[in-house]
Amino acid sequence: MERVTFKNSRNLTLVGNLYSSVSKSIIIMCHGFTSSKYSKGRFERLAIAFNRLGYNALAFDFSGCGESDDDSLTVEKEVDDLKSAISFAKSKGYKKIALYGHSLGTLICLKCYTSEIVTMVLSGALTDSMQYNWYEFFTKEQMEELMKKGYITESTPEEVRKEIIVDKQILMDFELINQKELLRNVTCPVLIIHGNNDEEEILLCERSKMAMTLLSSDSKLEIIDGANHSFLEHFHIVIKLAVDWFGKYLG
Repeated sequence: MERVTFKNSRNLTLVGNLYSSVSKSIIIMCHGFTSSKYSKGRFERLAIAFNRLGYNALAFDFSGCGESDDDSLTVEKEVDDLKSAISFAKSKGYKKIALYGHSLGTLICLKCYTSEIVTMVLSGALTDSMQYNWYEFFTKEQMEELMKKGYITESTPEEVRKEIIVDKQILMDFELINQKELLRNVTCPVLIIHGNNDEEEILLCERSKMAMTLLSSDSKLEIIDGANHSFLEHFHIVIKLAVDWFGKYLG
């Protein structure tokens, strides 16, 4: 694994882990809301599995997360970050590019789709508008901070980053997704993976079932029985599904 850095269009430095292999194919991985390039160990496990298939893998921190430069979080900024990661991969000479996203990272993958993306795998996918009760995710004090300052300061246990600044815009972004507009131009095969063991996954899965009517005919929805939104206890199944999918469509 090699630590790499590259710039986004806002001249901020983004930090990633590049897991190198022998092929010219690369899978770029996008983490979830307020997470990091390690994604609680999930992305390291995926990268090792992808390397065994001969694929390169790049996991990176969105701006304001992990080791990347400070910034407040919005969907628009994360879209810019992923586009910059794709440009970085192309500059390194990779010819085939695929995407893997988890949770909020899946929305970023879909928003960044272009014809040069061969395929993508999305776990805990966010494909349509979702309304969250943010009082269940943040403290009363944080919600008061949001009302007064327009952002939430979220403490993190990571040594490299003590806090994340959650802009009020990103909380609104979850509700502003238009599924038809989001998926209108996505033509590559997409594997969507959901669980059925918590309310969030059940609601997300309902939206993904509708998404399947808008995606290509070779796209697929897989539901892992007993898995919740983190997939941590069922991640070996996620890895198997992703490996099989990329083996089929990435070559």
